[in-house]
Amino acid sequence: MSTIRFLFVLALASFLAGCAAIRTGGLPPAPDKAPKHNYIYQIGPGDELDIKVWRNPDLSVKVPVRPDGKITAPLIKDIVAVGKTPQVLGKEIEEKLATYIRDPSVSVVVTKIVGDPLSVVRVIGQAQSPGAVPYQNGITLLDVMTKANGLTRKAAGNQAILIRAVENNKQYRVRLEDLLKRGDPSANVEIAPGDSIMIPESLL
Repeated sequence: MSTIRFLFVLALASFLAGCAAIRTGGLPPAPDKAPKHNYIYQIGPGDELDIKVWRNPDLSVKVPVRPDGKITAPLIKDIVAVGKTPQVLGKEIEEKLATYIRDPSVSVVVTKIVGDPLSVVRVIGQAQSPGAVPYQNGITLLDVMTKANGLTRKAAGNQAILIRAVENNKQYRVRLEDLLKRGDPSANVEIAPGDSIMIPESLL
């Protein structure tokens, strides 16, 4: 490689690296703790539920929440699901099943969430499995990225941006590469309801 070409490549690499740094250079780091909140998810129309009845696989079922807000499950006629937490709905199903089986134990998990923007954390860009992760109280950045199966090879992990919906879409920088590849615990932060994590592609 000629000296002129070498200097050109070096200058181009520096320029691209500088462009990547500009993306988050002016943003504050995400705070360790998320804002205090008492968010409790309530089931909505269009959600999909995984209902498991312990020791009764024939009664376990995956069902959608209909537009009228109700679901239908084995041995149970229509029951209202909308506006209830999964835990409350599980208890109501237990009460109805108690007529047919002894000491029923029911768990309800929302496997697909529709509608409520605060009910999920969105991972956008260079994640192995980008998409929506259900929000849970106490969830952290590491939890979210584990569910998203980590970064792609093209990811500029330390240039990622966290957009916080509960703070009027304020933007923070997060260090995903330090967290996932170097195991730096200081890069892990709490997540708030409705957060979005945008992971750009490396320019190098």
